[in-house]
Amino acid sequence: MPEVHTDVYPVAIGAQQVELPLIQVAPDRAISLLMTIDRGVGFMERAGVELAALLAPTHPEVIASAATLGIPVAIEVSRALGLDDYVILQKTPKVHLGDALSEPVQSVTTPTPQRLLLDRSRVPVLAGRRVALVDDVVATGSSLRAGLALLRAAGAHIVGVGLLLSEGVAWQRELGEDASMVRALGRIPGFQRVPEGWAEDWTGE
Repeated sequence: MPEVHTDVYPVAIGAQQVELPLIQVAPDRAISLLMTIDRGVGFMERAGVELAALLAPTHPEVIASAATLGIPVAIEVSRALGLDDYVILQKTPKVHLGDALSEPVQSVTTPTPQRLLLDRSRVPVLAGRRVALVDDVVATGSSLRAGLALLRAAGAHIVGVGLLLSEGVAWQRELGEDASMVRALGRIPGFQRVPEGWAEDWTGE
């Protein structure tokens, strides 16, 4: 029988133990929510060091991520790898992004469709270089797929994907062959409604 939870889900993110709040996203479904911007400097520094260790064998020259929750991940992984620059894919169409490279994306935590945007002025940082894409959590895989497409459109050579957490398994189908590049510090299930609370669902459907 799957384990049942009510308010929080305990999980190991590398060497760190945290409790993530369970947030309902549909009448019969919930997720355990990791907000990197609420976890503090010390948590993200340690997670960044551990994630950098997983990615180091791929010898990345540039770290990329998506706004907003991926920004602290990119900063700390870059710092741990001794890299001075990183590239952030945007979701807000600011004035300087009028001619940006773009890819559609649908996030499980955002009800409306979005677009990932890559500032064309950042393309030279990526073109022909070894790039690792990092983020907080992968669920459906849509955001990672869009990010990888944008980076490749900029001429990047993708060498790895690093995550704090992977959720379920649906993302593996979405990413296809790219799923083999994913390295994560921990795993979480989705959750299905049951009379006692929320039951773990590792299918990710």
